[in-house]
Amino acid sequence: MSDKDRLRPLPDLRADDEAERFVDEANLSDYDLAGFKATRFEFEKKDARVNMRLPAPLLAAVKAKAKARGIPYQRLIREAIERALR
Repeated sequence: MSDKDRLRPLPDLRADDEAERFVDEANLSDYDLAGFKATRFEFEKKDARVNMRLPAPLLAAVKAKAKARGIPYQRLIREAIERALR
């Protein structure tokens, strides 16, 4: 039996306190984390607005890409701007 076969699935955690307790007490190397995706948390207040016109096919492509990643399309646009400015 391989190491991967011995990994347990993560429990279904329904509340923040359950998740915090689990992370504090569990040995995460015993669990299958292969399905996890990296994520970036946004803490900075968004207090400025930008309005822009885009060709409909471009906006549709942005929305489709964001949906595939499981994020709002405005966040995808913000990430693209941040990458362009790095």
